[in-house]
Amino acid sequence: MEQTHTQLTYREAIRQALAEEMRRDPRVLLLGEDIGEAGGVFKVTEGLYGEFGPQRVIDTPIAENGFVGAAFGMAITGLRPVVEIMFADFLGVCMDPIVNSIAKHYYMSGGQSSVPLVIRVAGGGGIRFGAQHSQTGESWLRVFPGLKIVAPSNPADAYLLLRAAIRDDNPVIFIEHKFMYAMKGPVPVGQEPEPLGRSAVVRPGRDVTIVASLLMVDRSLKAAEVLAREDGIEAEVVDLRMLRPMDVDTIVASVARTGRLLTVEEQPVVGGWGGDVVAFAAERAFRHLKAAPQRLGLPDAPLPFSPVLEDAAIPSVERIVQAVRAMWQQ
Repeated sequence: MEQTHTQLTYREAIRQALAEEMRRDPRVLLLGEDIGEAGGVFKVTEGLYGEFGPQRVIDTPIAENGFVGAAFGMAITGLRPVVEIMFADFLGVCMDPIVNSIAKHYYMSGGQSSVPLVIRVAGGGGIRFGAQHSQTGESWLRVFPGLKIVAPSNPADAYLLLRAAIRDDNPVIFIEHKFMYAMKGPVPVGQEPEPLGRSAVVRPGRDVTIVASLLMVDRSLKAAEVLAREDGIEAEVVDLRMLRPMDVDTIVASVARTGRLLTVEEQPVVGGWGGDVVAFAAERAFRHLKAAPQRLGLPDAPLPFSPVLEDAAIPSVERIVQAVRAMWQQ
């Protein structure tokens, strides 16, 4: 396919990636609730049922544990299923097949049977869905060897990383952020994806490293512009992109350059990936640190439904700016 840069929303970029991989490989099929004629609750799969039909775009019952288990069976017998979990919060319903079968099968088969399976989940707050429908689920599965976890922060990455995930022979948890579905940006349609595994320095800087994921990348970039304009502080922003395996080399190299580290994630910092990033920085770049690393995330409480409280809980551009300024004064 000839490469062109096209303005697409995050939603459209994901749909484009799914369509291209389904055309490329007849073994790729989709499973999920209301993804067929309805086009998905967030309209990500709209139009795919009409092109590929009910044999490859399969509407499932409200039974995540069942259809994730079925997808596991499909994956180890020659297909390449892509499962949609309507809300990341519902990962809890199907935790057993993910952590006890999907993540471990390659190891337990002695490397004889791979699991080419992608589980797409829609996570994140900001659109008033309350405590049970607003979690990102970023760190829930990071402790289990055998899984890859991808978290795209923009339409181009959503397109390229999803195509790479579908081609990967390992199981991939692909986290999408609901608030970003309408975000628009240039997408290199037709560009061949690179293998999964690398983070990206999306804004170079000399004074502080901000490591972020999903929606927090965009907010960190905006905070970096405020810091540069108002304080003369040049922040380097690292987009994790991959939560497992984590690209530690890129993070450590950035911290070694700047001497300061702030992590920003849309989940409580207790048990979050930010703790691992800080630990890696302490282990491998301690002598470069000019201030104690800081973590920014949600308060240690369920995300509220109230718009005012939800906005106050999720890290904002202003809170990121304040955290960097406080670190600068150490």
